[in-house]
This record gives sequence, C-alpha cells and structure tokens, in this order.
Amino acid sequence: MTERRFSLDQRIVAALQVDGRCSWSRIAQALGEPERNVTRHGIALLESGRVAVTAVANSGGTAIVRLQCSPGTVRLAASALAQRSDCIFVYILTGTADCVAEIHVSRDRLPKLVMDELPATMGVVRSWTDPVLRYFRTVREWEAGVLTPAEKDAIGGVSPPATFLTDLERGTRDPVDRTIIRELMQNGRVGTTALARTAGVSEATARRRVQALLTEGAISLRVVVDPALFGLRAEAMLFIKTQRNRIEPLVRRMLEMPYVRYAAGTAGEYQVVANIAAPDESVLYDYITTAPWVADAAALETNMVVQAVKRSGRTM
Repeated sequence: MTERRFSLDQRIVAALQVDGRCSWSRIAQALGEPERNVTRHGIALLESGRVAVTAVANSGGTAIVRLQCSPGTVRLAASALAQRSDCIFVYILTGTADCVAEIHVSRDRLPKLVMDELPATMGVVRSWTDPVLRYFRTVREWEAGVLTPAEKDAIGGVSPPATFLTDLERGTRDPVDRTIIRELMQNGRVGTTALARTAGVSEATARRRVQALLTEGAISLRVVVDPALFGLRAEAMLFIKTQRNRIEPLVRRMLEMPYVRYAAGTAGEYQVVANIAAPDESVLYDYITTAPWVADAAALETNMVVQAVKRSGRTM
C-alpha cells in the first residue's frame, strides 16, 4: 500500500490541532520546513477562513439534541441553535432527525431547555435531548493521522484533563479570567501582549492564566476545520445502540480508526453517539458494516452530514 503524502497546509493544520497557540517557528522546526514557508501558509489559512483556532469553555454538563422540523424550516431551526452561545456544534442531517447539536446545559437548566426552549424553536415539530454521560473523544483529541509521533512531541501542547471541573468545583471566575476566556473564544491565537493589554495585567500574568485555564480544563483550544481539508469528504453522525456492558469494548474498537472525530456515551435511546469523517462513502460503508466494533452494536442509525452550520462554537 502506497504511503499517503500530506501537503504543507494539511501538516500545519494538524500541528495546530496539537497546540493551537504554537508559534510558527516552533511548528516549522517540528515539521522540518522553512519558517518563512510555514508562516506564509499558516497565515493564509487563517485569513482565508478555511481554518480557525478558538477556545471552547467547558462548563460542566452537555447534551446531544436532535430536532425534527417541518418542511422548509431546517435551516431556520439549525441557525437558531447555532446562535445560542451555549451551542458547540450544529449539523444538518439526512434521516429521521433533520439536525443535531451539542449544547452546554447544567442539570438545573435541563428542564427549561427540554420543555420550553427547544419546543419554541422555529420549525421544530419534535425534539430529543440526550445528556452526555461520558466523552470518549472530542474534536480536541481528534487527529487525521497526518503527523508522526516525533512531530507531535516536538510541538507539545497541553493534554486535556481526564475530567472537567464542574461550575461549582471551579468557582466563580474573576474578571481577568473571564476577559481572557472571551478573547480566546474569539481568536484562540490572540497574542499574549494583546491579551495582557485587554485584561489589564502583565504579559507574565496573562501567560500564566492561559496556561492554568488550559491545564485545569476550564477551556480547550480547538481547530475549526472542515474534515474535507484532510481529504475526508464523507461525514456522518452515528447513533448506536448496544448492551450497557458492551459500550466500552465497542468504543475502544471504534477509536482504533482515525475516522472517529467525536464519540460520547449518552443517556437515552442510543448509548453511543459519534461523528465520523471518511475519505468517501465506500470507506464509510466498510467502517459501519465490517469493522470489528460492529459486532458489539445491537442497532445503528447512520445520518450523513449535509451541512455543518457550527463547529466547535464557531458558526461556519
């Protein structure tokens, strides 16, 4: 089998997935490329809008929301979800549910979301809300197999914590942290000098605060990119039923392939929800029919992603 070769743009994006705030010079050194080329390509990618680095605030609980809409209203409903500040992603789908979203929601706010907010969304005729019980992989941990282990080690970055702090455990953020989080959500690569100036602190303090926020999991840096940039053009959501004692073996086998961008265990009709990106439909078909994990699935619903309206907190 011929080894796949990746372009410089693909390698730069993969480097940003490891550490979204990594300097161009460090990325160039890790990739063994001239710094001038890496800087030029990296800036062009960001300025084109094809790639963005953003911070996502991890505020405790989340839920997977699926909506069924009346004819002709799917875009309106998806847009309404995307405009929510607590919404992480929104995809328009084929299948029974017209769109799916992930929303930050605390246990206290869940009744209002389910009984009031979702039914009031324009065009919605039915909704399903499944709280996330555990993350097996988020987009933050996903990579397309572009970089070697040595290249990833050279870039470094902050590994996400095994569990995120709840709002109560984290306590109330002071104005400096809130300012830094807000700025990073707008631009995850904003410079330390600009952050310090906006927050009214020294550069050393700003740098230390950013590191603390990342280390404790208050925020995570994510690269907003269409998987098609890596040649993964067949994107789908998988909704999987399995026996409770088979969830862990099933997910372990699923994650052996780099096609799984996101996988979560949920409460509700489906035990596992996953976002998959494959090179084409034939590869996707093989993955959902012949891959080893399929033996542990009692039922599977595959919905193709027609349009990504929002990714990692950023409207597309």
